[in-house]
Formats: sequence, C-alpha cells, structure tokens
Amino acid sequence: QTVRWHIELQPWASPTPSLNYEALRFLKYISTSQISCEHTNLNSLKGYSETAKKPWSICLDERFSLIHRIRSKQCRLYSLGLGNDDNQFELSMANSGCEVHRFDPSIKSAHIQEGRHLWYHRLSIDWRDPNPAIAAHKLHSNTKKLGTVLNEFGHQKIDVLKADVESAEWKILENLILEDVVEQIGQLVFEVHIHWPGFEVSGNESTVVRYWYSLLRELEMKDFRLFHTYKDLSKPQMFLKKEAFNASSCYTLSWVNTRWK
Repeated sequence: QTVRWHIELQPWASPTPSLNYEALRFLKYISTSQISCEHTNLNSLKGYSETAKKPWSICLDERFSLIHRIRSKQCRLYSLGLGNDDNQFELSMANSGCEVHRFDPSIKSAHIQEGRHLWYHRLSIDWRDPNPAIAAHKLHSNTKKLGTVLNEFGHQKIDVLKADVESAEWKILENLILEDVVEQIGQLVFEVHIHWPGFEVSGNESTVVRYWYSLLRELEMKDFRLFHTYKDLSKPQMFLKKEAFNASSCYTLSWVNTRWK
C-alpha cells in the first residue's frame, strides 16, 4: 500500500476560484445531513443528565454498532481536548460502561484513572510525531499521532472519537485520512473552527475553504456520513475573520462510519 502525502483536492466550486462559491458550497455541505439518525443522545442510558454544555451527538440507532457495543460494555471512546472542563459527555459514556480515554496536555499527571472506566492521559494528539533529534520537538515529547497512540495502547478500534482541539482538528483529520487510521473509528464527533484557516493550513482564503471541503469529502469516500450538525451561536459569528455567509466560527459535526454495522 502506498503512503499518501496529500489528500485529493476537489475541483473548485466555480470556473474561477472564488471565496464566495467555496464558502457557500462548504457551509451547505456541513449543514446537510447525509443520513438520518433517530437516537442521537445518551438520554436513554443511565447516569446521563441533560447538563452537557454542547450536544455531542452520537448515533445510537440499532443498525450501527455503537449501541450494541455500549450494551455489551465493549465500547471505547477517545476524547481529544485542550484544558476543557466540560467532561459531561465523557462521564456519561463511562457511566454507560464504555472505556473512556481523555487526552489533554494540561492535566497534572501522566496517567490518571478515575473510576472503573475513565482514564486521563497527559498527551496531546497531533498530526505528526515529534522528532527526538530536533531540540524544539523535545518540548513536545507528550505529543503523538493518534495512530501511534493506538499502537502503544494496543487498541485496534475506537467506537467514538471526540475532538475539541481549537483549530488543530483540520490537520489531525488529514493525518487520520492519509494514514487510514480513520477506518479504525466508528463515529467522529468533531468541533470545527472556521474563523481562521487552522494550524499549518496555508493558502489564500478560497484555497483554505476548498481544502476543508476536500477533507470532508474524503471522509465521505471512506463511507462516513454526516448525521448531525450543531451551529454554535454562543461563539463569534465569523468566517475567516469576517462576518459573512451567516456562519458561526464553530460547528460540532457528527459522522457515523457506515461500514461499522
């Protein structure tokens, strides 16, 4: 299998590159469900209270594997965060019997276990592994790619990957696609930020939006289907630093891997 270095970019949305056309195509894409999912929260499961600050929606319909893996206490959640104190979703999943791993570089110890099912790891999930030969990278020795962590933990699959990583999500998603790690994941719940291009995403504005769109189309080609979009109205309503397109700077998007039955 050849290693891919770049994702396949989609054709431009218009005959000549235009931010207007790219933005409209992208925003329409992230706000249109590709599959319907009737049960999207943990209300039906014990230990869940409706105080979660954000709707981290997962698909609990019978035709997909997650609900069955929760019932058989075999599910696994990886949660990527940056000093975020809203861990209601993680607690709910742990209370449901899921094995929950929370990765956050701001926690005090290398590994903390809370209760039977919840672990905190002082690790930042990134789109590259640090190179120990480069002095600057030594500072980031607690930074790893998701594929590396899966190998180190001996985990073959993640039922749900939740990410709230403040604009690192685009490059992390790209890494998961290029290394085929995404195929080991049953559902993705990502907060995406569109008020600026994101870390190490280069190019002019229309190029950036085309790249975002192309990444999400890659997910679709790998049989992921978007089933829930939450537009965060509490965040600044900005698109690439402009008040435009009636866009929020932040959306929470949920996909299910339809191969996982």
